[in-house]
Amino acid sequence: MQFKNELIDDQVLLKSDGYPTYHLANVVDDHLMGVTHVIRAEEWITSTPKHVVLYDAFGWRAPEFVHVSLLRNQDRSKISKRKNPVSLVYYSEAGFRPEALRNFLGLMGWNHPSGSEKFTTEEMIEAFSLDDISLGSPVFNLEKLKWLNGQYIRDMSEKDLGDWLSETLFSRAYLDRIVPLIRERMEVFQDFWKYADYFYSDALSLDGAALVPKKRTAVETRRMLGEVLSALENASREGWTAGVIEQALRGYCASSGWKVREVFMTVRLAATGKAATPPLFDTLDVLGKERVRQRLISAQNLLKSVR
Repeated sequence: MQFKNELIDDQVLLKSDGYPTYHLANVVDDHLMGVTHVIRAEEWITSTPKHVVLYDAFGWRAPEFVHVSLLRNQDRSKISKRKNPVSLVYYSEAGFRPEALRNFLGLMGWNHPSGSEKFTTEEMIEAFSLDDISLGSPVFNLEKLKWLNGQYIRDMSEKDLGDWLSETLFSRAYLDRIVPLIRERMEVFQDFWKYADYFYSDALSLDGAALVPKKRTAVETRRMLGEVLSALENASREGWTAGVIEQALRGYCASSGWKVREVFMTVRLAATGKAATPPLFDTLDVLGKERVRQRLISAQNLLKSVR
């Protein structure tokens, strides 16, 4: 096939089992939904000629295609969940306001004509134009997001801020999951923060060297945490529960040659910052998949500096 003097390789459209491949399904699905504009990342540029040829073959009008730059990490690498949080669940649980996150994402590859860095979604819609999208690769700066989130928090009344904290950070549903894990350890009410602080704050006090089990190296431990991340990811596709977590971690130990106490202690320290906690699997369950993933990734990064 040829598209404007560009050769296009022959493409499989239907697999042997009769199911369509992505290219065919994408075109048919968008056409049936009446999609008029497709805005997607630059990595799909090479697929666009193939899709246009399919639209022509079906006698359908192709949508208008727009390709935008990929979001990048601080080191300019492609953003991914292995380096930074990419789940909306994580940002919600970490205390970011939805309007602040929308505002921040609006600044990724676009600037408000007024030069303002803080604007409402309605103001962005009114001013937005595809012609103003930057061709440079925008950097996802978490510190900038925190600053912007702080601006939105200070816009809230004291009552609204208190209500928001009660509904999210100090919600009764979340508290009810924590209390059974720490009740037997408490002697006075203030002990709650002694045993439950890591359920509320991601600012863990981690000693990189303490993460490394005896007779293991930092390189080995870092690799192990990466493999544990993969094991948890694969096991939790059907749900994140204490039982699923236990099965994944014990299964990894059985197949990898790592001892249970080595893996469990390293994961415990990485996820909570403490050597002694309530039952590990229940603790990880309450912390949640996204928060556990990010803490294990942070531990991996910390191990880079351990010799």
